[in-house]
Amino acid sequence: ESYVVTSGTGSGKSLTYFLPIVDSLMRRPDTGGRVAALVVYPMNALVNSQHQALIALKEGYERRTGRPFPITFARYTGDTTEAEREALRRNPPQVLLTNYVMAELLLVRPEDQRFLDRLGGGLRFLVFDELHTYRGRQGADVAMLIRRLKERCAAPGLIHVGTSATMAAQPDATAAERRATVAEFATRFFGHPFTAEQVIEET
Repeated sequence: ESYVVTSGTGSGKSLTYFLPIVDSLMRRPDTGGRVAALVVYPMNALVNSQHQALIALKEGYERRTGRPFPITFARYTGDTTEAEREALRRNPPQVLLTNYVMAELLLVRPEDQRFLDRLGGGLRFLVFDELHTYRGRQGADVAMLIRRLKERCAAPGLIHVGTSATMAAQPDATAAERRATVAEFATRFFGHPFTAEQVIEET
């Protein structure tokens, strides 16, 4: 199921989507040379941080097992060199870390449209980190981007994942009220129905 995790900074939210993504790709590794999991961050600093964490995971796995890491991943931001972009276009990774501006360009730049389409089964996971940052006009713009991404490349049963350290709710709200508020926001943002049961809190 799709889900939203709201939990404190440094509590391991990224593992809540990277582990299911890795599990899915190990069970069904053939992605037809396309991106199967798109992970979108609001800032390049977060992209870089998570990319480094995946590199550390890869190196640890290869050191322990003596085998190549079974998942391909890459970052794609404005800092990615043209040579790196060309290499990625020739051989798209299974997991792509990016920001919402570049996600837009992946849809509209002819040379980048190879990353995302339904060939190979389509996009299995669409992850947006730091959901609380998408408010007002920017939030509406990104919500429309999500709908266009899904129209272009969503696999049947696409899993929508959102994470956030904080989400707006009344200070005295109960856990059930907080989850209902987050579920309502996620439903509008992703264009996909969420219930309060699909919102996981820290406790």
